[in-house]
Amino acid sequence: MSTPWMDMTVRDFQTALASSSPTPGGGTAAAIALGQASALTIMVCDLTMGKDKWQEGWPVAETALQSSARIMTRAGELADEDSDAFDGVMASFKLPKDSDEEKQARRNAIRNATLGATEVPYETAQLALELLRHLPELASKGNANAVSDVGVAGLLASAACKGALFNVDINIGSLPDDMAAEIRTSAPEILEEARILSREIMDVVKERI
Repeated sequence: MSTPWMDMTVRDFQTALASSSPTPGGGTAAAIALGQASALTIMVCDLTMGKDKWQEGWPVAETALQSSARIMTRAGELADEDSDAFDGVMASFKLPKDSDEEKQARRNAIRNATLGATEVPYETAQLALELLRHLPELASKGNANAVSDVGVAGLLASAACKGALFNVDINIGSLPDDMAAEIRTSAPEILEEARILSREIMDVVKERI
C-alpha cells in the first residue's frame, strides 16, 4: 500500500506530483490546497478568539474554526481518495474484453469507477465552497493583522474548488446522462457561488490591508 500523501514531506509530495505518474494529479493537488486553506483559516480564528481588540469577530471565528477543522481533516482524506479513484478507473480499463459478458462487466466497472472519480472531487468542491462562505466575514471582523492570511486562504480555497470542478467535468463527460444527475445540476452553481465569494473576499482583504 502506498504512503498517504499527507504523511509525506512537502518535498516528497511535490516530487510525486511532478513525476509522469498519473497520480497524484490535479484532483489530489486541489484537495491539498483545500487543506492548506483550512489550516490558514484555523490560524486566523485562533488569532482572533480571546483577543479583546477583535471581540466583534469572535462569533464568526468560532463558527469558522469548527468548520475549517473538519474540512482540513477531510481534505487530507480526499487527497488519497482522489488518487485511489483514478487508479480504479485505470484498473477497470485493463479488465478483459474477450466475450460479450466480459465486455459488459468491463463497461460497468469503468462507469462505476468513473462515477467514483467524479464524486471525490465533487466533495472537495463542496467543502471548498463551505470554507469560502466563512471567509468574507472573517476577513472583515477577524484579527486585522492576519487579514492577508484570510486572502491567501481564499485564493487557495477558490483554486481548490475550481480545480476540483475541472476534475468533475472531465470525468462526468464520460458518463451516461442518467448518471450523476445531481452533480451535473449543482456543479455549475457551486462554481458560480465560489467565483462571487472569491471576489468578495479579495475586495474585503484589499480594503482592510
